[in-house]
Amino acid sequence: MATASPDLSAIPRDAAELFERDLELIPIPTVQVGREGGGFTFLAINRAYRLAGLGVIADRSPMLALLGSRIDAFLRSSDLRSDFDWSIGQVIDSRYYRVTLARPTAALRDRCQIAFIDLTAQVHTERSLRREMTTDSLTGLPNREGFSDMIEAVQAERSGHAVLVIDLDRFGQLNACLGGLAGDELLITVARRIKGALRACDSLARIGGDEFGILMAVDNDRDEANRLAERIRRALAAPFRLSDYEIGVECSIGIAYGDDAIDDVEELIRNAQFAVKGAKTGRQVESYQTQAFTLARERFAMETALRRAIDDRQLRLAFQPICDLATGAIVSFEALARWRDPQGVEHQPSDFIPVAEESGLIVPLGRWAMDEAARTLRWWDEECGGNCGMRVAVNLSAIQLQRDDITPVVEAALIRHALSGDRFVLELTESAIVTDPDRIAGIMHGLKALGTTLAMDDFGTGYSNLAYLQKLPIDILKIDRSFVSGMLADRDKIAIVRAVLSLAQALGMRTTAEGVESNELAQTLAALGCTFGQGYLYARPLEASDALRMIVAARTASSAS
Repeated sequence: MATASPDLSAIPRDAAELFERDLELIPIPTVQVGREGGGFTFLAINRAYRLAGLGVIADRSPMLALLGSRIDAFLRSSDLRSDFDWSIGQVIDSRYYRVTLARPTAALRDRCQIAFIDLTAQVHTERSLRREMTTDSLTGLPNREGFSDMIEAVQAERSGHAVLVIDLDRFGQLNACLGGLAGDELLITVARRIKGALRACDSLARIGGDEFGILMAVDNDRDEANRLAERIRRALAAPFRLSDYEIGVECSIGIAYGDDAIDDVEELIRNAQFAVKGAKTGRQVESYQTQAFTLARERFAMETALRRAIDDRQLRLAFQPICDLATGAIVSFEALARWRDPQGVEHQPSDFIPVAEESGLIVPLGRWAMDEAARTLRWWDEECGGNCGMRVAVNLSAIQLQRDDITPVVEAALIRHALSGDRFVLELTESAIVTDPDRIAGIMHGLKALGTTLAMDDFGTGYSNLAYLQKLPIDILKIDRSFVSGMLADRDKIAIVRAVLSLAQALGMRTTAEGVESNELAQTLAALGCTFGQGYLYARPLEASDALRMIVAARTASSAS
């Protein structure tokens, strides 16, 4: 605590004045002390000191009893002055002083003058303000700052401890529907129930809107934290009475353990909050795992690099041919995003596409892919001296459909590159459709109005709701490679593929099989009635220029025949 040093201008500096001036001129408690035998004697005392209750008889003075050794050390030193903070009394009635020891001259080694500035009111005010700053006004519990203070105190003792973060599920929805008063009542009741599940040595805090933090001591038995978490979940399992409703509240609990490697309070709390995310996924208690956090950091690093890659146009499209199984002729290409960073590292789509979807970067990435596919298709037409006869398939992410206005994006790409809508095949996954079926149906009808072909990608791996297939304007079903690969040796896979093909035929849809890698597999799929095939049998994903050479070669062969 920083305080101003006392004004000692009134303290005598001359040896004669030390005994001759009236100490009443000094407005702060001041006493002059000298050595006498084996102890100290009071040479002069002012009125303020007498009223301070620090003792006016040397051998009975609590001040000398507590500060005697410090005064003695000062007199033995060559210092002319020493300042320090000091308190006296019990916790409730403690008084706080700023103490100054000063000797009149260096020659008088057995004399010193002691001045006391009373800081008690200031200390109490600061502590009161601190309590207000670190206390949650609704529950009376420590808030985030107060919780951090508690953890710091435990870390200073180097004792084993764990932090639990409890996040209430559906609280935002309950608060919005039932009102703020009901939400406050719920938080107060939740705090009471959690407190009832704690041990006497555990501490509870409210560290966020619907987040509670617990600091608990753990020795070698780390399972105690998991047992506490389960007690809390059971305590919150009974419904809460709010107005005319009985509401069930579930929670997700994350646990992080303090150790010598973690001396940052905020890092420990963040670790527990990070574990909460895992708990939300599994509806259980989750302990912080360093590896998971490292992976999350890597994803954030990739997000940063991907954002720059999109801005700097480091991405490109590769094109994999899709062939007619009956004739082997190329009918279209699927556009696939590829990313090679400035260091020459090729990042796999399975690594950066999920990051793009999670971060929302899939929207600018998808817009770029749409325009780049149209630009490439136009280039192929120009190189072939007219319509090259190819279509390009572009994938639409569920996040794109939710966050972007896809139809105008597709229309703008077609207009910009002077293409008709029938040159595009737009592939959607089942998961994209079920997120908001009515809205997605409207988008699909809008895309159909542009003349595009719509394909359902990875059919059979998601929800496979037949009602969607009847109502939505889907032209092509793509059979996932997991059913096609190894199909010849697995009767169950053959049965699944046969069922999908029969369904598509009944609904008037064409089909594309992914993962075609052998002639035998292609012939079998054709015999079963599959329309198109895509896989390494025909080609791996190609650069745009290599795809163009394949198109030209196919056109030349067709003309020759």
